[in-house]
Amino acid sequence: MTLDVDMQIASESEQLPDEQNIIRWAAAALQTDDEQEVTVRIVDEEESQQLNHQYRGKDRPTNVLSFPFESPPGIILPLLGDLVICAPVVEKEAIEQHKTLEAHWAHMVIHGMLHLQGYDHILDQDAEVMENLEKGLMQKLGFDNPYAADEL
Repeated sequence: MTLDVDMQIASESEQLPDEQNIIRWAAAALQTDDEQEVTVRIVDEEESQQLNHQYRGKDRPTNVLSFPFESPPGIILPLLGDLVICAPVVEKEAIEQHKTLEAHWAHMVIHGMLHLQGYDHILDQDAEVMENLEKGLMQKLGFDNPYAADEL
C-alpha cells in the first residue's frame, strides 16, 4: 500500500502533530492496497467555518471536513480527496472530551480518511460500521476507544 500525502499547514496553532504521525494515521485508515493520494490541510477556525458554511450549510467551524475526489467518467486517478482539519476545534474538543491531543488528532485523521473512502454515519447501522472500524484502527495504533465516553 502506498499513500502519498500532501500536507498543507494554514494554521497558527503551535500544537500540531508532526507530519509523519499524520501520514501514519492516514495510511492506517486506508482500506485498499492501491496507490492513493490525499491532501491534508490544517486550518484555523475562519477557513473551517467558511468551508463548512459553503459546503454543508453550517455556519460554524468543525473538526474535520472530507472532500472525496470525484473523477470524470472513464478517467481513473489515484486521488482520494482532501481532508481539512481545524486545529483549534480539535484542540478544544480534546480538552472537553478528556482525551490526549495526539489521540484526538489521530481519530480526526482516521475519521476523515474513512469518509473519503465512502463511510458515513448518517444511518445508525452505517455509524456502527464506521465507529467499529475507527475503534479497531485506533487500538492498532495504540490509542483508546475514541467513543468510550459516549458509551458510558
